[in-house]
Amino acid sequence: MALRYRLLGVCLPSLVSAQISVSESEQFLSIQNGSNDFLCYHKVALEPPTGVDPVFRRNAVIHPIKTPNNGVLTGVHPNDHFHHIGVWHAWVKTVHGLDQPDFWNLKKKTGRVRFVRVLEKTGSGFAVEQEQVAYKGKDKVETVVLKEILQVSAFFKNGANVIDYALTQTNVSGVKLELPAYRYGGPLAYRGPLNWKKDNSDYLTSEGKTRVNSHSTRANWCMAYGDIETGRGTLLILGHPRNHDAPHRLRTWDNGRMFLNIAATQEHAFVIGAGDTVTWKFRLIATDGVMTKEAANQWWNEYSK
Repeated sequence: MALRYRLLGVCLPSLVSAQISVSESEQFLSIQNGSNDFLCYHKVALEPPTGVDPVFRRNAVIHPIKTPNNGVLTGVHPNDHFHHIGVWHAWVKTVHGLDQPDFWNLKKKTGRVRFVRVLEKTGSGFAVEQEQVAYKGKDKVETVVLKEILQVSAFFKNGANVIDYALTQTNVSGVKLELPAYRYGGPLAYRGPLNWKKDNSDYLTSEGKTRVNSHSTRANWCMAYGDIETGRGTLLILGHPRNHDAPHRLRTWDNGRMFLNIAATQEHAFVIGAGDTVTWKFRLIATDGVMTKEAANQWWNEYSK
């Protein structure tokens, strides 16, 4: 089934800054703010560390995301979770016919997310086609369950690199995809720099929650901040108020490592029926220094309108 991109009524925003540009190579799609190459989408799979199972190779991810001063805010292939790669998404606990494909945990070899092709490039962003593919039954028959359009566009405002992330998923399999309530998985996940620990990083949510008490709470936004090579940096993630079950519950860790998941089915099950389409929208703001709660609320008020 061909993905009818223009018929879905999804178009890239027209937020074009004179400083923002987009480039493409065989391996990457990149967005620049002047000379700052601050976002990289991987068309070709990132290789895991030497000696690690090659099943952890994965494309269709974003790494790095950088602050305007070139501070890196993402991490890849940590030795505690080799499948964590920058900014990505995948469903974890699912039921599809007689199978239960896991598109997140690559080691299970029951599913994965992959890049298919570039659909569009503009002066401020790009759109790509992706697939969530299942390997079904004892013969591991490859079955495309979700066709996806991922749109990424950017602009520069108030000293920050601002990224709009819109994911449209269409069930092309002919069988409903059931998403039982589960503690993690879904439309957006983030792994912070691998040097971020309890003593040099933290979370803050719109409800004032931090590392010690933010897990499984709902929030309009959540920021992750910590020490980077250029000083300190913040990545603020806003969830659109029209997303399913917004404001979303969060998956955060209290062990010092920086992982954040917008867990859209953490409390309630969800179904993407055969032929159905669902869209998820987020805004990511990458900035130098530690953002204040007041500044984060200003970003949220603008985005939520």
